[in-house]
Amino acid sequence: MLYYLFDFIEENYNLPGARLFQYISFRAAFALIFALLISTIFGKRIILFLQRKQIGESVRELGLQGQVEKAGTPTMGGLIIIIATLIPVLLFNQLDNIYIILLIITTIWMGAIGFLDDYIKTFKKNKEGLKGKFKVIGQIGLGLIVGATMYFHEDVTVREANVIKNTVEETKIEQANEVKSTTTTIPFVKNNELDYSKALTWISEDLGAYAWIIFIPIVIFIVTAVSNGANLTDGVDGLAAGSSAIIVLTLGIFAWVSGNLIFSDYLDVMYIPRSGEMTIYIAAFVGALIGFLWYNTYPAQIFMGDTGSLTIGGIIAVIAIATRKELLIPILCGIFFIENLSVVLQVGWFKYTRKRFGEGRRVFLMSPLHHHYQKLGFHESKIVVRFWIIGILLAVITIVTLKIR
Repeated sequence: MLYYLFDFIEENYNLPGARLFQYISFRAAFALIFALLISTIFGKRIILFLQRKQIGESVRELGLQGQVEKAGTPTMGGLIIIIATLIPVLLFNQLDNIYIILLIITTIWMGAIGFLDDYIKTFKKNKEGLKGKFKVIGQIGLGLIVGATMYFHEDVTVREANVIKNTVEETKIEQANEVKSTTTTIPFVKNNELDYSKALTWISEDLGAYAWIIFIPIVIFIVTAVSNGANLTDGVDGLAAGSSAIIVLTLGIFAWVSGNLIFSDYLDVMYIPRSGEMTIYIAAFVGALIGFLWYNTYPAQIFMGDTGSLTIGGIIAVIAIATRKELLIPILCGIFFIENLSVVLQVGWFKYTRKRFGEGRRVFLMSPLHHHYQKLGFHESKIVVRFWIIGILLAVITIVTLKIR
């Protein structure tokens, strides 16, 4: 809203300083500051409100140290993250940008699913919450919306590489056009672009127009996997919020580079018109996550609940897809990936050994992985900080892929 207001003022009254709102870096900085202030100042009020309404966590007995003391801690803290993100976005973003529209829809959509899950757990006293199949249906629905929009919307384009023609007289650069494409980036590869439509055109050239058959299911899978990964990571104080802040900040770098014609050309990164506007959304999201950490670090005064974790995972997935960096998710979201993998291994091995030997055996003392280390006697603060360190290392490796091919 402020973007449009100051654009009007600049155009009609030429007010000094109004032009600053045209710069993504300026608006991103203010979005981060506003989100941080909203989450820290109003976060406390939300915590007190939840305490008055006795909206507390019902902790399942898992035999973990310090678990009993957490009973009654306010949950649904994801509302802080959502509110602190959306208010700066509405103030500083161009709201007609297709990527911002997708991210707002993602925030509200996944937030609603998570809120319903937390509501059932808290008010209906059902510790299982929303049934898994309904969560998956919601995730598939969002993936379908995102995938279809990315594929069919006319504003979702990439710019082809400029054509350089050398002659005896001069060197001529022909500017490339914006095109619809299902191309994405492959890490650590020199000619690092993969077109999903090639999965069909090797059968027949006529099938290239039906690339959505491949593209949309891939988007659905990514949205579902990453949101579930974030959900599983939310198990000890500060782990999900801190790890997510590192991931999102890294994606912010990619969004800014991909949306900047000069830097994308210099780094030989796919230029994605209009994607730079996501930098402002990402800045607000990072500010909201850091502000939430003020209250979520050990000992947590509030839990994000599924309201927060599912929303975080959905947003990360959509940003990665929009910046054409989804193939970097196993590296960048390595914490989410290993948490997911630990559960799959634990459940799969238990079922296999029970069928093979008559009794179930375990790979880990407990899954997800952070609970395994709790069982080994590590304090959860130490687990969280070490996971953050690993997350930072993975983020650096991800950024390095800009140059190492």
